[in-house]
Amino acid sequence: MTTSRDYYEVLGIQKDASPEDIKKAFRQQALKYHPDRNREPGAGDRFKEVAEAYQILNDPERRTAYDRFGHAGVNGGSARGFDDFTGFGGFGDIFDAFFGGTRSDAPRRGADLEYQIAISFLESAFGGEKLLDLNRTEVCSGCNGSRAEPGTEVITCGSCRGSGQVRRVQRMVFGQFQQVTTCSTCVGAGSYPKQACSQCRGLGLETRRRKIAVEIPAGIDDGSRMRISREGEQTGGGGEPGDLYVYVRVEPHPQFDRHGNDILYETAIDVARAALGGKLSVPTLEDEAELSIPAGTQSGQTFRLRGRGMQQPGRSNRRGDQLITVSVATPVNLTKRQKELLGELGASFGDDAANGADGGLFDKLKGGFR
Repeated sequence: MTTSRDYYEVLGIQKDASPEDIKKAFRQQALKYHPDRNREPGAGDRFKEVAEAYQILNDPERRTAYDRFGHAGVNGGSARGFDDFTGFGGFGDIFDAFFGGTRSDAPRRGADLEYQIAISFLESAFGGEKLLDLNRTEVCSGCNGSRAEPGTEVITCGSCRGSGQVRRVQRMVFGQFQQVTTCSTCVGAGSYPKQACSQCRGLGLETRRRKIAVEIPAGIDDGSRMRISREGEQTGGGGEPGDLYVYVRVEPHPQFDRHGNDILYETAIDVARAALGGKLSVPTLEDEAELSIPAGTQSGQTFRLRGRGMQQPGRSNRRGDQLITVSVATPVNLTKRQKELLGELGASFGDDAANGADGGLFDKLKGGFR
Protein backbone atom coordinates (compact mmCIF):
# COMPACT_ATOMS: atom_id res chain seq x y z
CA MET A 1 0.00 0.00 0.00
CA THR A 2 1.31 3.41 -0.94
CA THR A 3 -0.67 6.46 0.13
CA SER A 4 -1.11 9.45 -2.16
CA ARG A 5 -1.93 11.75 0.75
CA ASP A 6 0.57 14.20 2.15
CA TYR A 7 2.51 12.48 4.93
CA TYR A 8 2.34 15.51 7.19
CA GLU A 9 -1.42 15.61 6.73
CA VAL A 10 -1.66 11.89 7.55
CA LEU A 11 0.05 12.43 10.91
CA GLY A 12 -1.69 15.76 11.50
CA ILE A 13 1.51 17.79 11.93
CA GLN A 14 3.15 20.86 10.37
CA LYS A 15 6.05 20.63 7.93
CA ASP A 16 8.44 22.12 10.51
CA ALA A 17 7.52 19.47 13.10
CA SER A 18 10.38 18.22 15.26
CA PRO A 19 11.31 14.52 15.54
CA GLU A 20 9.58 14.49 18.93
CA ASP A 21 6.42 15.91 17.36
CA ILE A 22 6.53 13.21 14.69
CA LYS A 23 6.86 10.44 17.27
CA LYS A 24 4.10 11.91 19.42
CA ALA A 25 1.73 12.17 16.44
CA PHE A 26 2.52 8.59 15.42
CA ARG A 27 1.79 7.32 18.93
CA GLN A 28 -1.63 8.98 18.91
CA GLN A 29 -2.58 7.84 15.41
CA ALA A 30 -1.24 4.31 15.88
CA LEU A 31 -3.21 3.78 19.06
CA LYS A 32 -6.32 5.18 17.43
CA TYR A 33 -6.25 3.05 14.28
CA HIS A 34 -4.41 -0.13 15.24
CA PRO A 35 -6.76 -3.01 14.31
CA ASP A 36 -6.26 -4.65 17.67
CA ARG A 37 -8.16 -1.74 19.18
CA ASN A 38 -10.20 -0.35 16.30
CA ARG A 39 -12.55 -2.80 14.59
CA GLU A 40 -14.17 -0.23 12.32
CA PRO A 41 -13.98 -0.81 8.54
CA GLY A 42 -10.90 0.83 7.06
CA ALA A 43 -8.99 1.06 10.33
CA GLY A 44 -6.32 -1.36 9.06
CA ASP A 45 -5.71 0.69 5.90
CA ARG A 46 -5.60 3.89 7.92
CA PHE A 47 -3.05 2.34 10.26
CA LYS A 48 -0.84 1.29 7.34
CA GLU A 49 -1.01 4.83 6.01
CA VAL A 50 0.06 6.23 9.39
CA ALA A 51 2.95 3.75 9.65
CA GLU A 52 4.08 4.57 6.11
CA ALA A 53 4.10 8.30 6.87
CA TYR A 54 6.11 7.72 10.04
CA GLN A 55 8.58 5.49 8.24
CA ILE A 56 9.42 8.33 5.83
CA LEU A 57 9.27 11.37 8.12
CA ASN A 58 11.22 9.75 10.95
CA ASP A 59 14.16 9.10 8.60
CA PRO A 60 16.08 12.40 8.10
CA GLU A 61 17.32 11.52 4.60
CA ARG A 62 13.98 10.30 3.36
CA ARG A 63 12.22 13.26 4.92
CA THR A 64 14.56 15.67 3.10
CA ALA A 65 13.93 13.89 -0.21
CA TYR A 66 10.19 13.95 0.40
CA ASP A 67 10.21 17.66 1.30
CA ARG A 68 12.02 18.46 -1.98
CA PHE A 69 10.34 16.11 -4.44
CA GLY A 70 7.23 14.75 -2.75
CA HIS A 71 6.29 11.08 -3.19
CA ALA A 72 8.56 10.83 -6.24
CA GLY A 73 11.52 11.72 -4.04
CA VAL A 74 11.19 8.54 -2.00
CA ASN A 75 10.71 6.44 -5.17
CA GLY A 76 7.95 4.33 -3.69
CA GLY A 77 10.36 2.89 -1.13
CA SER A 78 7.97 3.77 1.62
CA ALA A 79 5.53 1.18 0.41
CA ARG A 80 7.87 -1.73 0.84
CA GLY A 81 6.36 -4.36 3.13
CA PHE A 82 2.96 -2.72 3.52
CA ASP A 83 1.09 -4.69 0.87
CA ASP A 84 1.53 -7.85 2.94
CA PHE A 85 0.72 -6.13 6.21
CA THR A 86 -2.66 -7.71 6.85
CA GLY A 87 -4.29 -9.57 9.68
CA PHE A 88 -3.18 -7.33 12.53
CA GLY A 89 -4.33 -8.54 15.91
CA GLY A 90 -1.72 -7.94 18.62
CA PHE A 91 0.64 -5.16 19.68
CA GLY A 92 4.15 -5.85 18.42
CA ASP A 93 7.59 -4.76 19.52
CA ILE A 94 7.07 -1.23 18.27
CA PHE A 95 4.17 -0.83 20.68
CA ASP A 96 6.29 -2.18 23.52
CA ALA A 97 8.84 0.52 22.70
CA PHE A 98 6.34 3.33 22.27
CA PHE A 99 3.73 2.51 24.89
CA GLY A 100 5.54 0.31 27.40
CA GLY A 101 3.32 -2.75 27.28
CA THR A 102 1.52 -5.34 25.25
CA ARG A 103 -2.13 -6.03 24.64
CA SER A 104 -4.27 -7.49 27.36
CA ASP A 105 -5.17 -11.18 27.31
CA ALA A 106 -8.12 -10.64 29.64
CA PRO A 107 -11.23 -12.73 28.96
CA ARG A 108 -13.74 -11.14 26.63
CA ARG A 109 -16.73 -9.49 28.28
CA GLY A 110 -20.25 -10.50 27.30
CA ALA A 111 -22.42 -8.27 25.13
CA ASP A 112 -24.86 -5.79 26.65
CA LEU A 113 -28.58 -6.26 26.09
CA GLU A 114 -31.34 -3.68 25.64
CA TYR A 115 -34.98 -4.12 26.66
CA GLN A 116 -37.93 -1.75 26.39
CA ILE A 117 -40.87 -1.75 28.76
CA ALA A 118 -44.06 0.29 29.00
CA ILE A 119 -45.44 1.17 32.42
CA SER A 120 -48.54 3.04 33.52
CA PHE A 121 -48.50 6.59 34.83
CA LEU A 122 -49.28 5.35 38.34
CA GLU A 123 -46.50 2.73 38.16
CA SER A 124 -44.08 5.53 37.32
CA ALA A 125 -45.34 7.45 40.36
CA PHE A 126 -45.12 4.68 42.94
CA GLY A 127 -42.66 2.22 41.39
CA GLY A 128 -42.87 -1.53 41.75
CA GLU A 129 -41.52 -4.74 40.32
CA LYS A 130 -41.71 -5.69 36.63
CA LEU A 131 -40.95 -9.12 35.22
CA LEU A 132 -38.93 -9.05 32.01
CA ASP A 133 -39.08 -11.97 29.58
CA LEU A 134 -36.00 -12.12 27.38
CA ASN A 135 -33.71 -14.44 25.42
CA ARG A 136 -29.98 -14.21 26.01
CA THR A 137 -26.76 -16.11 25.39
CA GLU A 138 -25.48 -18.03 28.40
CA VAL A 139 -22.75 -20.56 29.15
CA CYS A 140 -23.99 -23.99 28.15
CA SER A 141 -25.53 -25.76 31.14
CA GLY A 142 -24.61 -29.14 29.69
CA CYS A 143 -20.83 -28.70 29.40
CA ASN A 144 -20.44 -25.61 31.62
CA GLY A 145 -18.73 -23.82 28.75
CA SER A 146 -16.03 -26.44 28.11
CA ARG A 147 -17.57 -27.29 24.70
CA ALA A 148 -16.91 -30.99 25.37
CA GLU A 149 -19.43 -33.71 25.98
CA PRO A 150 -19.50 -34.31 29.75
CA GLY A 151 -16.95 -36.96 30.68
CA THR A 152 -14.82 -36.43 27.58
CA GLU A 153 -11.45 -34.74 27.23
CA VAL A 154 -10.57 -31.16 26.24
CA ILE A 155 -7.31 -31.05 24.28
CA THR A 156 -4.86 -28.13 24.36
CA CYS A 157 -4.23 -26.91 20.83
CA GLY A 158 -0.74 -27.78 19.62
CA SER A 159 -0.74 -25.25 16.77
CA CYS A 160 -0.93 -22.22 19.04
CA ARG A 161 0.13 -23.93 22.30
CA GLY A 162 -3.11 -22.89 23.96
CA SER A 163 -2.89 -19.17 23.17
CA GLY A 164 -5.54 -19.17 20.45
CA GLN A 165 -3.30 -17.03 18.26
CA VAL A 166 -0.50 -17.60 15.80
CA ARG A 167 2.19 -14.91 15.71
CA ARG A 168 4.57 -13.96 12.94
CA VAL A 169 7.27 -11.30 13.38
CA GLN A 170 7.83 -8.89 10.51
CA ARG A 171 10.74 -6.47 10.52
CA MET A 172 10.16 -2.86 9.45
CA VAL A 173 12.53 0.08 9.09
CA PHE A 174 11.47 1.54 12.43
CA GLY A 175 11.12 -1.67 14.41
CA GLN A 176 9.26 -4.96 14.42
CA PHE A 177 5.59 -5.76 14.14
CA GLN A 178 4.01 -8.96 15.29
CA GLN A 179 1.38 -10.11 12.88
CA VAL A 180 -1.18 -12.00 14.93
CA THR A 181 -3.89 -14.17 13.42
CA THR A 182 -6.53 -16.40 14.97
CA CYS A 183 -5.45 -20.02 15.15
CA SER A 184 -7.32 -21.95 12.48
CA THR A 185 -7.05 -25.23 14.37
CA CYS A 186 -8.88 -24.21 17.54
CA VAL A 187 -10.59 -21.10 16.10
CA GLY A 188 -9.01 -18.92 18.78
CA ALA A 189 -10.10 -20.97 21.78
CA GLY A 190 -6.67 -22.42 22.62
CA SER A 191 -8.20 -25.86 22.99
CA TYR A 192 -10.77 -28.09 21.39
CA PRO A 193 -13.02 -30.88 22.61
CA LYS A 194 -12.26 -34.45 21.71
CA GLN A 195 -16.03 -34.93 21.49
CA ALA A 196 -18.24 -31.86 21.05
CA CYS A 197 -21.03 -31.23 23.54
CA SER A 198 -24.31 -32.48 22.06
CA GLN A 199 -26.32 -29.75 23.80
CA CYS A 200 -24.46 -26.71 22.41
CA ARG A 201 -22.74 -28.49 19.49
CA GLY A 202 -19.33 -27.57 20.81
CA LEU A 203 -19.95 -23.82 21.05
CA GLY A 204 -19.90 -23.67 24.85
CA LEU A 205 -22.83 -21.24 24.73
CA GLU A 206 -26.57 -21.55 24.30
CA THR A 207 -29.59 -19.24 24.01
CA ARG A 208 -31.95 -19.44 26.94
CA ARG A 209 -35.20 -17.72 27.86
CA ARG A 210 -35.09 -15.94 31.18
CA LYS A 211 -37.55 -14.05 33.38
CA ILE A 212 -35.80 -11.27 35.28
CA ALA A 213 -37.44 -9.23 38.04
CA VAL A 214 -36.58 -5.53 37.81
CA GLU A 215 -37.39 -2.96 40.47
CA ILE A 216 -38.92 0.22 39.01
CA PRO A 217 -38.01 3.20 41.22
CA ALA A 218 -40.79 5.56 42.29
CA GLY A 219 -40.81 8.79 40.31
CA ILE A 220 -39.13 7.38 37.18
CA ASP A 221 -39.74 9.54 34.12
CA ASP A 222 -40.60 8.70 30.54
CA GLY A 223 -37.49 7.88 28.47
CA SER A 224 -35.39 6.88 31.48
CA ARG A 225 -32.75 4.17 31.19
CA MET A 226 -31.89 1.69 33.93
CA ARG A 227 -28.71 -0.40 33.98
CA ILE A 228 -28.97 -3.88 35.51
CA SER A 229 -25.42 -5.07 36.11
CA ARG A 230 -24.30 -8.51 34.86
CA GLU A 231 -27.71 -9.43 33.43
CA GLY A 232 -26.57 -9.21 29.81
CA GLU A 233 -25.17 -11.98 27.65
CA GLN A 234 -22.48 -14.34 28.90
CA THR A 235 -19.32 -15.37 27.12
CA GLY A 236 -16.96 -18.29 27.37
CA GLY A 237 -13.47 -18.24 28.83
CA GLY A 238 -14.38 -16.76 32.19
CA GLY A 239 -15.34 -13.31 30.94
CA GLU A 240 -17.92 -11.44 33.00
CA PRO A 241 -21.47 -11.03 31.66
CA GLY A 242 -22.55 -7.82 29.98
CA ASP A 243 -25.18 -5.49 31.42
CA LEU A 244 -28.89 -5.19 30.73
CA TYR A 245 -30.18 -1.73 29.81
CA VAL A 246 -33.91 -1.21 30.35
CA TYR A 247 -35.55 1.71 28.54
CA VAL A 248 -38.78 2.90 30.14
CA ARG A 249 -41.78 4.37 28.34
CA VAL A 250 -44.50 5.84 30.55
CA GLU A 251 -48.00 5.63 29.11
CA PRO A 252 -50.10 8.82 29.27
CA HIS A 253 -52.77 9.29 31.94
CA PRO A 254 -56.32 10.33 31.01
CA GLN A 255 -56.40 13.10 33.63
CA PHE A 256 -52.85 13.99 34.67
CA ASP A 257 -49.81 15.40 32.94
CA ARG A 258 -46.31 15.61 34.36
CA HIS A 259 -43.97 18.59 34.50
CA GLY A 260 -40.76 17.71 36.30
CA ASN A 261 -41.93 16.32 39.63
CA ASP A 262 -45.23 18.23 39.57
CA ILE A 263 -48.56 16.77 38.44
CA LEU A 264 -50.81 18.95 36.28
CA TYR A 265 -54.60 18.66 36.39
CA GLU A 266 -57.27 20.77 34.68
CA THR A 267 -60.94 21.04 35.61
CA ALA A 268 -63.93 23.27 34.93
CA ILE A 269 -66.12 25.09 37.50
CA ASP A 270 -69.41 26.85 37.02
CA VAL A 271 -69.92 30.61 37.09
CA ALA A 272 -71.59 30.59 40.49
CA ARG A 273 -68.75 28.71 42.18
CA ALA A 274 -66.17 30.95 40.53
CA ALA A 275 -68.00 34.05 41.75
CA LEU A 276 -68.94 32.90 45.25
CA GLY A 277 -66.23 30.37 46.01
CA GLY A 278 -66.67 26.97 47.61
CA LYS A 279 -65.19 23.51 47.96
CA LEU A 280 -64.09 21.38 45.02
CA SER A 281 -63.19 17.67 45.13
CA VAL A 282 -60.26 16.81 42.80
CA PRO A 283 -58.58 13.46 42.06
CA THR A 284 -54.94 12.94 43.09
CA LEU A 285 -52.46 10.13 42.51
CA GLU A 286 -53.65 8.33 45.65
CA ASP A 287 -57.29 9.34 46.20
CA GLU A 288 -59.30 12.58 46.18
CA ALA A 289 -58.57 15.85 47.93
CA GLU A 290 -60.72 18.84 48.80
CA LEU A 291 -59.66 22.14 47.27
CA SER A 292 -60.90 25.52 48.47
CA ILE A 293 -61.99 27.80 45.62
CA PRO A 294 -61.91 31.46 46.70
CA ALA A 295 -64.63 33.88 45.64
CA GLY A 296 -63.82 35.73 42.46
CA THR A 297 -61.76 32.94 40.93
CA GLN A 298 -60.85 33.68 37.31
CA SER A 299 -60.64 31.25 34.41
CA GLY A 300 -57.07 29.92 34.01
CA GLN A 301 -56.19 30.40 37.68
CA THR A 302 -53.94 27.68 39.18
CA PHE A 303 -54.02 26.23 42.69
CA ARG A 304 -51.42 24.05 44.40
CA LEU A 305 -51.73 20.91 46.51
CA ARG A 306 -48.35 20.53 48.13
CA GLY A 307 -46.70 17.10 48.32
CA ARG A 308 -49.21 15.47 45.96
CA GLY A 309 -46.90 15.18 42.95
CA MET A 310 -44.22 12.71 41.88
CA GLN A 311 -41.55 11.44 44.22
CA GLN A 312 -38.15 12.91 43.52
CA PRO A 313 -35.89 10.06 42.30
CA GLY A 314 -33.62 8.88 45.09
CA ARG A 315 -35.42 10.98 47.73
CA SER A 316 -38.30 9.03 49.24
CA ASN A 317 -39.30 11.89 51.55
CA ARG A 318 -39.55 14.55 48.84
CA ARG A 319 -42.42 14.89 46.41
CA GLY A 320 -43.51 17.49 43.92
CA ASP A 321 -46.89 19.24 44.01
CA GLN A 322 -50.17 18.88 42.16
CA LEU A 323 -51.16 21.97 40.22
CA ILE A 324 -54.87 22.41 39.48
CA THR A 325 -55.84 24.85 36.76
CA VAL A 326 -59.53 25.81 36.64
CA SER A 327 -61.56 27.17 33.78
CA VAL A 328 -64.91 28.86 34.23
CA ALA A 329 -67.55 27.06 32.16
CA THR A 330 -70.14 29.17 30.40
CA PRO A 331 -73.59 27.62 30.98
CA VAL A 332 -75.55 26.34 27.97
CA ASN A 333 -79.09 25.01 27.41
CA LEU A 334 -80.51 27.26 30.14
CA THR A 335 -84.08 26.96 31.33
CA LYS A 336 -86.42 29.93 31.09
CA ARG A 337 -86.04 30.60 34.82
CA GLN A 338 -82.24 30.46 34.65
CA LYS A 339 -82.25 32.96 31.82
CA GLU A 340 -84.46 35.28 33.90
CA LEU A 341 -82.05 34.98 36.83
CA LEU A 342 -79.08 35.75 34.64
CA GLY A 343 -80.93 38.70 33.22
CA GLU A 344 -81.61 40.03 36.71
CA LEU A 345 -77.97 39.44 37.61
CA GLY A 346 -76.78 41.33 34.55
CA ALA A 347 -79.10 44.21 35.32
CA SER A 348 -77.83 44.36 38.89
CA PHE A 349 -74.29 44.95 37.69
CA GLY A 350 -75.45 48.34 36.41
CA ASP A 351 -76.59 49.37 39.86
CA ASP A 352 -73.68 49.89 42.28
CA ALA A 353 -75.97 49.69 45.26
CA ALA A 354 -77.31 46.35 44.17
CA ASN A 355 -73.96 44.96 43.05
CA GLY A 356 -73.31 41.89 45.19
CA ALA A 357 -76.13 42.75 47.57
CA ASP A 358 -78.71 40.21 46.44
CA GLY A 359 -77.33 37.09 48.08
CA GLY A 360 -80.61 35.26 47.50
CA LEU A 361 -80.29 35.78 43.76
CA PHE A 362 -76.75 34.32 43.75
CA ASP A 363 -77.93 31.35 45.76
CA LYS A 364 -80.68 30.67 43.23
CA LEU A 365 -78.20 31.07 40.37
CA LYS A 366 -75.68 28.76 42.04
CA GLY A 367 -78.38 26.18 42.63
CA GLY A 368 -79.38 26.28 38.98
CA PHE A 369 -75.88 25.21 37.81
CA ARG A 370 -75.49 22.17 40.04
